[in-house]
Amino acid sequence: MDKSYAKIIVKGSPITKSNFKLFNVKGRAILPYNSGKYHDRYAVYEEQIAYECRSQNPGTVISESLIAILKVYYKSRKRHPDTSNITKSIFDGIEKSGLIINDAQIRKIVTEEFYDRENPRFELELFGESYYNLKYIVSRNDPIKEKINYSPPPNRKKIHKSIVKPQNCGKKSSSPKCQICGKPLQRDEIISANNGKTLICKDCFNKLFK
Repeated sequence: MDKSYAKIIVKGSPITKSNFKLFNVKGRAILPYNSGKYHDRYAVYEEQIAYECRSQNPGTVISESLIAILKVYYKSRKRHPDTSNITKSIFDGIEKSGLIINDAQIRKIVTEEFYDRENPRFELELFGESYYNLKYIVSRNDPIKEKINYSPPPNRKKIHKSIVKPQNCGKKSSSPKCQICGKPLQRDEIISANNGKTLICKDCFNKLFK
């Protein structure tokens, strides 16, 4: 059934694809799904989105251009993914469900960030542009609200280098180990993921995709 409106609610803390990528020896990003490890979490989340999308909108397929209103509810104000990265992760799951033909249909999108410790989730509404339009209104607060200030992100590159490169401080440094099989890693066989926090060997990396 071709419609011009759909709504999807998926419970659980929203996550972003960028934190679950592994990189092969050519630098290409790959998302594993059967490693039995932490990195499978994104693939499971994408499947959850697709399932909920189809369950909540049975038989619906939207083929026209769309306006998207996305409300993301995090558990914590301090620790959560960048909201700007959330949209791609969510629409990958929506496209996979078959509700839309291609995520390129999203021509206008409004994303709002909220906090709900007891019920983290995202709520997405899709509006066909043949029936709906979006008007932008920005007004001045009166009275002025309290500012929400942000700190610069940590220098993750330095953290990554400190993990991969042994530090010679008068003591013998131990080699980093593969976090799947546990064997010591040589510098030329390290494959990193999760912004350098996860290190695996080439053998284990190749097994993930067999």
